[in-house]
Amino acid sequence: MAKNGRLEGKVAVITGASSGIGEATAIMFAKEGARVVLGARRIDKLEKLANQIKKAGGEVTVKATDVSVEQDVKELIELAIKTYSQIDILVNNAGITGGLTTVEEQNAEDWRKVFNTNVLGMVYAIKHVATYMKERKKGSIVNVSSVAGIRSGAGGNAYSASKGAVNNLTQTFACDFGEFNIRVNAVCPGLIETEMTKPVFDYARDKGKESKLGSRCELRRYGRPEEIAAPILFLASDEASYITGQFIPVDGGNTASLNLPGMKV
Repeated sequence: MAKNGRLEGKVAVITGASSGIGEATAIMFAKEGARVVLGARRIDKLEKLANQIKKAGGEVTVKATDVSVEQDVKELIELAIKTYSQIDILVNNAGITGGLTTVEEQNAEDWRKVFNTNVLGMVYAIKHVATYMKERKKGSIVNVSSVAGIRSGAGGNAYSASKGAVNNLTQTFACDFGEFNIRVNAVCPGLIETEMTKPVFDYARDKGKESKLGSRCELRRYGRPEEIAAPILFLASDEASYITGQFIPVDGGNTASLNLPGMKV
């Protein structure tokens, strides 16, 4: 694996790593020299990804992990420490959409399921990694949020509310950990083609509306997982050593304007 060395000597834990943004981030981190510890519910996909990284010369460890279960998250963090004796980077990427049903059609369990994964899963990971990062007085935590946490219209009610919580917790944790030289930031992807967004893309293609995907972005297109992995890499690296408490839209300009592209007065 050709290494550029931006993460040389570092150990990174990545949740939700079996596909999409998490998978792209794992590959990119490994190329930059990080030893990666990957968690996701689907161990078969994780093992396939691990083999790909190993064949390219990278170092990787995987574990089946449901982030909504605190013990699973605790064991993932402990595996990283047992295997590599340190954790320098945590990427909280695991998340679910919860669907697009109306609030009248939803019940409390629908909301709990989304918040247990998208919010508490992140909290569990940060809780269990904090002790190790504090001891070494350094670390970078990157949370994968969404533009849905900034403005409405980019996801269902529960999903949007959960990502709003992620953005807020990114800032509160940054304030909690700043004295320990632990940085906490988030990226807020716009419309990215991943396994999670597949229903949106399939629907548009079936209806002959593929050209409309991403049409409300200033760049007039949707994004790729690698285009989110790159800013995650930056925030995780020492290049972002003076950045903390920020949630950064990576959305082709979608949140830059209240107007449709080309419709500004």
